[in-house]
Amino acid sequence: MFDYQSIHQQAHALLEQERLVEAEILLRQALASGSGPVFLWKQLAHAVRQQGKIEEVRQILEMIVQAVPGDMAARFDLAEILLAQGEFTRGWQQYRFRYRMDHTRMIGRHVQSPRWEGQPLHGKTLLIHDEQGYGDTFQFLRMLQWARQRSGARIILEINAESYALAARCSGYDQIIVAGTIPPPFDFHCELMSLPLAMGLTLDDLPVSVGYLSADPARLDKWRTRLASLPRPLVGLVWAGRPIHANDRQRSMGLSELAPLAQQGITFLSLQKGPASAEAAHPPPGMALLSLSEEIADFEDTAAILSLIDVLVSVDSSPVHLAGALGRPAWVMLPFVADWRWLLQREDTPWYPSLRLFRQQSRGVWGTVLQSVRAELGRLREASVQT
Repeated sequence: MFDYQSIHQQAHALLEQERLVEAEILLRQALASGSGPVFLWKQLAHAVRQQGKIEEVRQILEMIVQAVPGDMAARFDLAEILLAQGEFTRGWQQYRFRYRMDHTRMIGRHVQSPRWEGQPLHGKTLLIHDEQGYGDTFQFLRMLQWARQRSGARIILEINAESYALAARCSGYDQIIVAGTIPPPFDFHCELMSLPLAMGLTLDDLPVSVGYLSADPARLDKWRTRLASLPRPLVGLVWAGRPIHANDRQRSMGLSELAPLAQQGITFLSLQKGPASAEAAHPPPGMALLSLSEEIADFEDTAAILSLIDVLVSVDSSPVHLAGALGRPAWVMLPFVADWRWLLQREDTPWYPSLRLFRQQSRGVWGTVLQSVRAELGRLREASVQT
């Protein structure tokens, strides 16, 4: 007989140390009969997922969900796998359980009015409210116009204060309010990231719309003047996302790791915000880096800069989604196991036609990614010289 609790503790320690293969071997031995406690199967799913064995992860999660339908965490994990594989119909159905997990239940929006399920709402008012991170907001604002056309309803958009000005210039709503204020009366509601389920969004529908966000003309004038004297090409850099992100250790880098990108004839601009912005004071040798971090007051500044520079080079972070929503070029450096929205093994993304994806070929190894980006920067520099 196996001591399942002891194995669980050992596997937990190995996973914490990212000794994934050892954890997998330990768990497979305990589960070789095909039976065993769910908590070990969930650990095995985690171990193989971090090794990029996506189809096997799906099989394990499908088994768990069938055996324990009320396991909302397993349903959410399955949703991410399905969405990454492009199976949007089932993926969105499972994604609706994201606010029924123990650690998310309290942050879900509790609304007495029914959630919109995609039906006609002529003569009714529909409240659409944002959720989660800024990147999620930028990504799914594309669906507002479609939702208004589908529902026929009067649309109230409730948006976080940081994204308000950008969202105010997009189409698809009748009234916009800042999150935290009391909304006017409404008949139905829907989270931005529940719109794909309500609308039945499929891969074939993407990108739905492009360039649906725009920069403020006054900010454009300000930054055009600010950047006018800098030699082109102008390349924006973001090397770290928000530290609280669940996968931040895998997706973020230090500025020093971008040393391979340094080359003559390119002006790099730090658009990094947060604690990592301090690293711009000590750029890698040979990198002509101007930090704009302290001058960027909000996303309106970021949007204007992205509208004027030649390309953004970034890890998976909100400026990437903002660039894509603006229809501006960005090169995204992705970890070996990337977020579901980037799908699998693609160098492009149907969400944002202006983006290119550069993926790690093995876990934690950025070398090949940086060499590929460096080569593309060289081509950009040559094209700039020719023009």
